Order: sequence, then C-alpha cells, then structure tokens
Amino acid sequence: MNALSRTRRVCSAIVASGLIINGAATALAISPAFVTNAMAAEESDAAPARYKIVVDGLACPFCAYGIEKKLNAIDGVRNVQTDIASETVTVTMAPGKTLDKAAAARAIKDAGFTMHDFEDVHAASSDRGP
Repeated sequence: MNALSRTRRVCSAIVASGLIINGAATALAISPAFVTNAMAAEESDAAPARYKIVVDGLACPFCAYGIEKKLNAIDGVRNVQTDIASETVTVTMAPGKTLDKAAAARAIKDAGFTMHDFEDVHAASSDRGP
C-alpha cells in the first residue's frame, strides 16, 4: 500500500473519530499512538490469507463435504471452497489468521484423503508486485 492511501486511511480515521467537527479541524494534536492504531487497523483490513490445497481422490460432493467439514473446524477458517474437477480446495482465513500446513494435512487425513500440494496463494500474489 502506498503512502497516499495510508494518509487517506489515517484521515478517514480522524474524521470518524470526531476530531473534525462541522467541516473545521479542531486544534487538537494527533498523537503518534493514534496514527499507529489507525495503521494497525489498516493492516487488519488487508486481504485475508488464502490457501490452495490439492487433494488426492476428491471426486464427488460427499468427498467435498467431508473435507470442508474438517477444514471449517480449524480455528480462523472463514471460507472453504472445493473444485471437484481440479481436486482443489481453497481456504480463506479470517483477517490476521494463517493456516498451518500440518493442520491442513491432518484435517484432510481425518476426512479420509491425502493432501498432495499446499500453496499460500495470498503470499504468491503479493510477491508479484504491481
């Protein structure tokens, strides 16, 4: 995120906090802690972590249901989508949460399947640059 969008984010937080009243800025100093908190809130608004998992033997809706049920039981999992044709499962985490590869493999094994591949899609897309 560039400096201009960070500045806009902080300004939005200032307006939302009531430091600007009736279109006129009050004569209050903005503490560094306030700016830091606004930037921390911005980081939590960042795109959630997303993982692509290839599962051997994912062949039908019942298979997908069993895998989804086990993955959804992991703390922080927000959404699980299966694509039976490509034998892939996409897991989206809640903001600030990550998915441990071992935990994903254990959940898939508990569902009766084998994890073939595990890819952090969020990190891969952010490494490409603009």
